[in-house]
Amino acid sequence: MAFARTCAVALIGVEGLVVEVQADLEPGVAAFSLVGLADKSLNESRDRVRAAVINSGAQWPQKKLTVGLSPAAVPKCGSGFDLAVACSVLAAAERIDPRVIEDVMMVGELGLDGRVRPVRGVLPAVLTAADAGYRQVVVPEQAAAEAALVPDVAVLGVRSLRQLIAVLADEPVPEEPSPDEAGGPAPVLGPGWGYPPPGGLFLPSGGEPPPDLGEVSGQRVARRALEVAAAGRHHLLLKGAPGAGKTMLAERLPGLLPPLTRQEALEVTAVHSVGGSLPTGRPLIDRPPYCAPHHSASMASLVGGGSGVPRPGAISLAHHGVLFLDEAAEMSSQVLDALRQPLESGHVVVARSAGVVRMPARVLLVLATNPCPCGRHGSPNGDCDCLPSTVRRYRARLSGPLLDRIDLRVPVEPVSRAELVATGGGESTAVVARRVLAARERAAARLAGTPWRTNAEVPGHELRSRWAPLPCALARAELDMDRGLLTARGLDRVLRVAWTVADLAGHDRPTAEDVDAALELRTGVRRGAGVAGSLP
Repeated sequence: MAFARTCAVALIGVEGLVVEVQADLEPGVAAFSLVGLADKSLNESRDRVRAAVINSGAQWPQKKLTVGLSPAAVPKCGSGFDLAVACSVLAAAERIDPRVIEDVMMVGELGLDGRVRPVRGVLPAVLTAADAGYRQVVVPEQAAAEAALVPDVAVLGVRSLRQLIAVLADEPVPEEPSPDEAGGPAPVLGPGWGYPPPGGLFLPSGGEPPPDLGEVSGQRVARRALEVAAAGRHHLLLKGAPGAGKTMLAERLPGLLPPLTRQEALEVTAVHSVGGSLPTGRPLIDRPPYCAPHHSASMASLVGGGSGVPRPGAISLAHHGVLFLDEAAEMSSQVLDALRQPLESGHVVVARSAGVVRMPARVLLVLATNPCPCGRHGSPNGDCDCLPSTVRRYRARLSGPLLDRIDLRVPVEPVSRAELVATGGGESTAVVARRVLAARERAAARLAGTPWRTNAEVPGHELRSRWAPLPCALARAELDMDRGLLTARGLDRVLRVAWTVADLAGHDRPTAEDVDAALELRTGVRRGAGVAGSLP
């Protein structure tokens, strides 16, 4: 009997589990059995691995072969186990030393000709291996840069199984043509391989300038709301007539956000690696993503799901970035209400027959909607054709519990002709982004030593006790709560926004004017000096 083992990683959502790949050879009729709760694509690896081994110049063992994937009770899917299966079989057949591969993690798909092809989820797989104590990983050459993002791990990128056999057997490594030189389609993963990502997914790079906020005409209150949303990561609702600039404003919000920290960048890159939307040639996503799915998007595409093991949805692909839902009132109310729990917890838990998956979902949500189906309700011309009952049903699609989680609710008025033709415009994205960064740094210094980094994450009881505003600053907010205009959650969110307004204004603690500005941004009712008087 001959036996060998190595390891691979089974991905469950964006988290991984180390899987021991064991190969056992026994005398008997030549057969190949694969056990360990494998899905169809993994079961097909038997044919891929056999052809790849033979076409790589190695001899396939003519014995009874059993390959086991342990732990056996965990569902395993995908073609990323091919490389580990092939090496364990060759080690059991004594083509390579079994001891060499025991402490090596392998991820990669094999072509029938022996070429090693990239797979999704390389970064979270290597992170899982590193956490488990593995310090050597073998990945496809195209994914080597992605795997190298994990510190203290030696990464070997290979083009073919022939090369890997030579390295493991301490033989001269043969030259293999690059995918471009080999001819035919390059074995790389484009954005959305296997299944398309949600529409409107945009991953800005550090070299391309974001859309400029200075191009927006007028909209002073909406521009200030955008700045507050970016500084505190507060959810935002833009409501106004068609053509007023709601989408234009939302598209400029990612440019106001600070660059991702190293940890945030790894989290975002891991999600997009699993989702198959990692851009070619960009192993690390260091700017906040922007995702704007169509209003006909299903619940599975928005929060995650699908057949088999659930995959990330738009809210996870927008992790640490902006999720923009245009024409929100046209979306299914069930789909919108599915966002309520993730907005509070910062993650999505999807339960399916194949298992339970937990995926990150800490986003800045922006909703945009018209006031009515025709979009002219409340316009100065008064030419809305919608019945009052139609308007009520249209607005009711945004449920009260969902709106209660939206910190900023801003009307976007139509731009006047004078504002549209005026020269000079407003402040540019670069100017506003500097103020946002300064406010973020003030909040980070205040929250140092806590699990929170932005004002929107701080629990209400901590803000009321540990970081209380100035005396009597909450007088108007408490009065609104007594009148039933604010819920307890609403009061906490007003206080969070007030802290952000104070950080932007350079105040050590929120003043009554800061709270009034927060109330105006939430209710749309002007309080005291208003938003314009409370922000720089």
